Amino acid sequence: MSVGLPISALWPEPSPAPLDDDTLTARYGRADRPHLRMNFVTSVDGAVSVDGLSAGLSGGPDKRVFGLLRMLCDALLVAAGTLRREGYRAVRLDERRRAWRRAHGLAEYPTLVVVSGILDLDPAQAAFADAPVRPLVLTRDDAPAPAGLADVADLVRCGDGRVDLAAGLTELRRRGLDQVLCEGGPRLFGALTTADLVDEVCLSVAPLLAGAGAGRITAGDPSPARHLPLRHVLLAGDGTLLLRYARR
Repeated sequence: MSVGLPISALWPEPSPAPLDDDTLTARYGRADRPHLRMNFVTSVDGAVSVDGLSAGLSGGPDKRVFGLLRMLCDALLVAAGTLRREGYRAVRLDERRRAWRRAHGLAEYPTLVVVSGILDLDPAQAAFADAPVRPLVLTRDDAPAPAGLADVADLVRCGDGRVDLAAGLTELRRRGLDQVLCEGGPRLFGALTTADLVDEVCLSVAPLLAGAGAGRITAGDPSPARHLPLRHVLLAGDGTLLLRYARR
């Protein structure tokens, strides 16, 4: 089944035929080993948001891939600031995608994992209070938890002074959450890159010039450049490019 504007393949095997959801799912797929995948949308000039939110960049094709990537993952990783700014709700999937997960031996819903060094989180936010699976929070060893947070999430303390992302991912994998999808934000992307933990980047390029002012998809401390081979280029009917880069 395909939904909304068509998405077709440009590279490496060009074809004008629209890709259905089964074909798209196979093109992204699940890795055969523990894997961290980043997913971002950007404007042509590199902006990560319009008026402070990524929604201004995201059209139907990007949202379609966004939903498929959530279906494929075991854990959805997001920084606390992005969770608040983007107004995350509970991570839920429709029945068709839940059926796909059941058929592939997965839990019906991925687990939300929030990275927060200072635990400035609201337990009443729907992402926690309405979650179908109890979320996890990766935090520092000494961060004081706000009242009620431990009632709606499990705290995973990993790191003195800052969150140790490598240790956090090790704990996720110990819990069987091998396929991790990260939706940002930019500082988390930068920290994961610095720690050499990024295996894949899925990037939607919206046909839009956002102009000066917006941040970029990565931020934080400088890190060495790392080669990340291009795996596919897809083109949506609205001109959005859907790029996938991954380690060999």
